[in-house]
Amino acid sequence: MSERYYLVREDILPEAVVKTVKAKQLLAAGEVKTVHEAAERVDLSRSAFYKYKDGIFPLNQLERERIVTISLDLDHRSGILSKVLGSVANYEGNVLTIHQTIPLQGIANVVLSVETSLIAEPFGQMLDALREIPGVKRVMVIGQG
Repeated sequence: MSERYYLVREDILPEAVVKTVKAKQLLAAGEVKTVHEAAERVDLSRSAFYKYKDGIFPLNQLERERIVTISLDLDHRSGILSKVLGSVANYEGNVLTIHQTIPLQGIANVVLSVETSLIAEPFGQMLDALREIPGVKRVMVIGQG
């Protein structure tokens, strides 16, 4: 089963999920040293923290990640992949890997691994620019690390 991702407003998330993000922020900032301290500080059980910790991330965290994997569906027409790569370069993203499938029904899937540490603009702007390229049907972040 493939993973699905959603962009959800914070106010409709369950309280435990929101508290998990807050606990992770406390740990990342060094304000607390242990999960126990973080969970206690935000009034969350450790079991809830461990249940949600690997599934919730602030959207702006993507902007600070060094390597992001992006899946794109492209029309099978000359020059579209070149425009995608040019757009990534314009944002100073460094393409590390490219994998392209054989086009089926006029659409090819391309998966790019991009180093984002030099990107000056918010990462979301680069994704929006990719979506605006004629022939790009879908852009989705599928991994980060």
